[in-house]
This record gives sequence, C-alpha cells and structure tokens, in this order.
Amino acid sequence: MERAAWSRRIFLGAVAAAGAAGCSTDGTGGGGQSASGHPATPAAKAPAHENDQAGDAGWRLKGRGAQREIEGYADRVSVARGEPFRLHVHTTAKTFRAEAFRMGWYGGALARKVWESAPAVKGQRQRPASVHPATYTVSTRWDADAEVPTKDWPEGSYLIRLTAESGGQRYVPITVRSASTHGRVVLVNAVATWQAYNTWGGHSLYNGPGGKGDDATRSRAVSCDRPYHRDGDGLFLTYEQPVVALAERMGLSPAYVTNMDIERDPKILAGATAVISLGHDEYWTQPMRDRITAARDQGTNLAFLGANACFRRTRLEPTALGAHRLVVCYKNDWPQDPGRPEGGYPTTNFREPPHAQPENSLTGTLYESNPTTADYVVTSPGHWLFAGTGVRQDEKFPGLVGTEYDRANGSETTPRPIEVISHSPLTCRGINSFANSAYYTAKSGAGVFNTGTMRWVGSINGDGGHGIDARTAKFTSKVTENLLHAFAAGPAARTHPAHDNLDRFHPYAGDPTWSRENLW
Repeated sequence: MERAAWSRRIFLGAVAAAGAAGCSTDGTGGGGQSASGHPATPAAKAPAHENDQAGDAGWRLKGRGAQREIEGYADRVSVARGEPFRLHVHTTAKTFRAEAFRMGWYGGALARKVWESAPAVKGQRQRPASVHPATYTVSTRWDADAEVPTKDWPEGSYLIRLTAESGGQRYVPITVRSASTHGRVVLVNAVATWQAYNTWGGHSLYNGPGGKGDDATRSRAVSCDRPYHRDGDGLFLTYEQPVVALAERMGLSPAYVTNMDIERDPKILAGATAVISLGHDEYWTQPMRDRITAARDQGTNLAFLGANACFRRTRLEPTALGAHRLVVCYKNDWPQDPGRPEGGYPTTNFREPPHAQPENSLTGTLYESNPTTADYVVTSPGHWLFAGTGVRQDEKFPGLVGTEYDRANGSETTPRPIEVISHSPLTCRGINSFANSAYYTAKSGAGVFNTGTMRWVGSINGDGGHGIDARTAKFTSKVTENLLHAFAAGPAARTHPAHDNLDRFHPYAGDPTWSRENLW
C-alpha cells in the first residue's frame, strides 16, 4: 500500500473517532472533554434501559439524490461491540458525512444517533465495479474512507446514513451482534437474502442486466463487497425494522445476530429462548439450518414471520474483505457449481434432491408460490396467539396474504402435532389454493410458529399497501406481542401445546385441478 494512502486512512479513522466523541451515549463526548476540547460538564445519570433514551426522529433519508451521488458499504456484516469497521464510500461530491443510528423504539422515534463523523470527510469517486465472467458476481475494490468505532454502541441493528455535501443520502446497514443469546429472544438479520435480491451493479441471484427473465446472466454468487440498491438498507426496513421496534417497545431486550453469525459461530444460539426469522429469510446455509434445528430440539422456540423461509440452500465463501461475504447459490444449475465438494450439499432448493430436506420439516409450512394478494382468514379465533385481538371465526384482514405464501400441506415431512389457525383462499398463477398460519410443538417442548405470508412484518406499522389498514396493523401487532411474550418465557409447549387439526385442511380436498407442481 502506498504511504500517502495509508496516512490518509489513519487521518480518516481519527476523524471518525472524533465524531464518535461528539456523539457519545452519555452526552459528554465519551471522556473528560467535549468534542471542542473543553472540560465536559458532568453528565446526568444514563437511563436504565437503552430504549428509555431520547430518540432521533430525523433518521430517515431526505432523498437519494442523483444516481451514484453517494453510496457505500461496510467491510463487515456484523461486529462485536467495540470492534471497529470501515466504510467504503463512493460520492460525486467533494465531501460527505456519516451518522450511525441504532434502530429500536425510543418513544416512537424508532432510532437513536450514537455516532457521527466529522462534518466534511473528503469524498472520492471510486473505481468501477467488476463482474466475474463465470459467476456474474458484482464486486468492488473501493478504498476505505473512514474507520468507524463502536465503543459504547449497544448491541442491535444499525443504519449508517451517508450524506453527500450535495444533499444525496444512502444507508449502510451493520449489526452489532450480541455476545450471548442465553435466555433471550434472538432477532436474525437475514443478510444473505438481502444480497440475493440486491441488483446493484446489474446482477442479482435472480436477474442480469436484462431484468426479469434474464436467467442466463444472473449471478451464481453475490458479494457483500458492494452497496445495496435503492435506499441502501438491503431489505431491513421492509421486512425487519417493524419487529425490532415492537420487541424493544415491549422491553424484551432482544439479542441480535445475522445469519452469517450463525454460520460463523456454532454456539451463538446456546440457551436462547427463541429465534425469530423475520419477514424475508429465504437463503440459508446447511450449517445455519442444522444449528437452528438443533436449537429447536433443545427447547428453543422458533418463529417465521414471513413466508418462503429456509427455501434456498447456499454456501458462504470469503471475499477480499474477509470470510462469509460471498453467498453462493447456483439453484437449478447446481451441477455446474465448481465449489461443491464431491457428494456434498448442492446450492439449490432445500427440497430438491440430492440431499432433499423440504423446509416444512423445520418451518411447519411449505412455500407454494407468488405473486398473489388475498384476505387473511382466521379459523381458530380461540387460539392463544389471537388472545386480546377480539377476532371472530372467519374474520378477514384484506390484503394481508401475499406476495409469497406458505401452506400446511400434510406431507410426510410436516411436523405433528400442528395446528392451523388461518386458512386463506387465494388464486396464484391460475391455481386455487390456500395460505396458512400454523403452530406446532416439538418433543423438546419448543413451539414453532409460521405466519405463512410475507406481508406480516410490513403490516405491523401499516405499511405495504394492498388494502392493509390500521385495523390489520393492530391485529398483527397484538399477535406478534403474544408470540414474543410466550416465546421469551421458555419452551412454549409447556403452556401452549399444539392441538393437531391439520386433517381439516387437507390440501387436495375440494379442487381436482390443484397441483403443487404447477406452483413450484
């Protein structure tokens, strides 16, 4: 590395540290002096709980600005508390600034600023991205612009807001992971799925530059060494943030990890009371699945607050910036995967041979298809999850089912006893079917709940359109509260055993044209 470049990085790291001192968690500048260098006024005693602190309602983007005006990524998906990370930022402006917001409740503000850089960090136009010719993997080798300290940052989900001098803004997500999950509800940031859908640079695991249907040039592996498209938050704000806010409003003090952390650390879920898969958690590695299954079999409750969870099997590989930053998934092209060990697990759908493991053996319900929009229909109003909602038999919540959905199909891999609590008729790709919310209990005492719809999390704060209204938000919020309270208390089967009713909802009854193969 050239001496000049190294000196600049040391300077920027010092700038970032100075910014952190000006925005410490206790308001004093983090030591005996304020950011201006004058002796600090003694601070008032910090609030007893993180979410009792004052929030910062101004955390949202004011505008993305022009294309590529500013964008960036972190060199880590998650960090331990106190571990620094580096930002890699491209901007067309002369300078930019960065601010770190911890996402939570904070009296409805939903975020608290814990750090900011100097107001004018020198910007740079970074070199173009490269595309690997064999896998269509988009990656960058951008210079680092700032080292961000995380001293005194509480564990949690964070958004770093980048603001160009010219006004454009983007996010960079980062997780400060929990050192221990023992006795706690664990919220999992589904970073692998965020990258699968990330179209920055023209290629995702779904499409190439030609857009939808461009299968030939879709990525077979996607890298974390690039920004996220659109606002830059991945899928966090759409599918995860509402549950983060709800859990912290309830005072649960959840633990935070990414799915990469579950791959990295085989003991990270030890003693957890519950593991919560959020709204879109499709891409898992085999170790992730094995470790979450093992947690269930030791009494840890599981919840899947979306649909299509644990559907694609992936493999994680290193990039130039470190381990577990390349998500490999060849899908139907898995025989062409040069990195698959002889006889090893293919990077295709979990339900497909060889080594078929249909996802419902863990999640309870089986993904069927998309896109659809349908009413959510309650069939077990007396179920404990619906306590306090006031719902009645066959009550409907418009638009809550979609765009992807799951069904309890009664196959041999369906866990029993399983209790179907919603049965929502729909039509998808010309086929009549149903979406189900279902709850089963394992021999270990663990309870497992699956909403069966991808719109559940977004509905909690009334977002998502499709006719979802305040009445639906109140319903899904209350059900999720009931779930989190019960699952935080330990193995749910002790107080809430599942009462099997699956035979009432046999998937092949009533419509001779129905075919699961038409939907997969």
